[in-house]
Amino acid sequence: MKITRIQAIPIKVPLKPFLTTKTAHGEHADSPYVIVRVFTDEGLIGLGEATLAPRWSGETSESCLAAINQLIAPALIGEDPLNLNVAVQKMDHTIKLNPFTKAAIEMALWDLLGKAAGQPIYQLLGGKVRNSIPVKTVIGAFSPEKVIKLTQYFLDQGFTSLKVKVGLDLENDLERLDTVRKTIGPAISMGIDANCGWDFNTACTALSRMEPFQLSFCEQPIQIGQHDAWNELRKLTAIPLMADESVFTVTDAWEICRQRSADILSVYPGKNGGISRTVAICHLAEAAGLTCSIGSNLELGIGSAAMLQVAASMKVIDSERFPADCLGPLFHEADLIQQPLSLGPVTAELPTAPGLGVELDEDQLQQWRTDS
Repeated sequence: MKITRIQAIPIKVPLKPFLTTKTAHGEHADSPYVIVRVFTDEGLIGLGEATLAPRWSGETSESCLAAINQLIAPALIGEDPLNLNVAVQKMDHTIKLNPFTKAAIEMALWDLLGKAAGQPIYQLLGGKVRNSIPVKTVIGAFSPEKVIKLTQYFLDQGFTSLKVKVGLDLENDLERLDTVRKTIGPAISMGIDANCGWDFNTACTALSRMEPFQLSFCEQPIQIGQHDAWNELRKLTAIPLMADESVFTVTDAWEICRQRSADILSVYPGKNGGISRTVAICHLAEAAGLTCSIGSNLELGIGSAAMLQVAASMKVIDSERFPADCLGPLFHEADLIQQPLSLGPVTAELPTAPGLGVELDEDQLQQWRTDS
């Protein structure tokens, strides 16, 4: 089998007006992503999705298209799509960084590998260790009035775990947490995500004052690379610390494991540059005695399917204790796949068809593509 063509299609899908998000990185109201199709001489087509955000990884829809059309596609056309190792090496040799762009290509190659084998990706990763994946939803850094409405909406939907965005202003953060906890009561699991929004001193104060809210985790309280500061925070609080922006690469994960500067690593294929590297980080974390959790960049259907395949097959991804962020399709006006994924409210169900287990919806693609 040979790769004959790689197609990168820019799309822009808005979030549902009531479900836009706001974090320390800014507001997220629409998603200018890229859908990838890898064509082969045997008629099989692999699907991938690049969930791009310049303030997250430095990539844009335009940069992704340029990287694929001008560099990656010429390097991979004519190659065997089932030889993932060679394809990844060629991409890395052709262009540095660009993890979400590379993940979309690698995701499509895994999809092809599964379709060629007649097996879902989780089977190719060694088999599933769970049949369904516990999930959580997210509350943006909004006013108390909107937070109450969002929280009640998710409670009415049946969600039993959620994450609250903080890291903008400490007093407002505390008020937001108090509002959510009073709305959900003591039984619902709640974590927080500061998205690098606090400095060290603010984080120390915040975590101390947030102890009464019974938080299950604190995600990315401070900036990346500050391992000594992370270690000091771990000494000051009983709240488990989760590294997210700090864990793009396997090298990033190795440094956290070596420094023992976090309790949990947030992983997912887009951020890590592909399924293979997410799996590598999982194995590294397991060897170091750390836990992993599935994070998110608000993926659509294809990207979410890739996350579920990994979550199902990695024991160290402890979705039972730290439910996965497989929520992107629920927040968007469209998911671009034919059969919507089952994403909650308590657990996400695993797609079991070969490859990623999803198929592109051509009508949705035509509606939301931006190059036609």
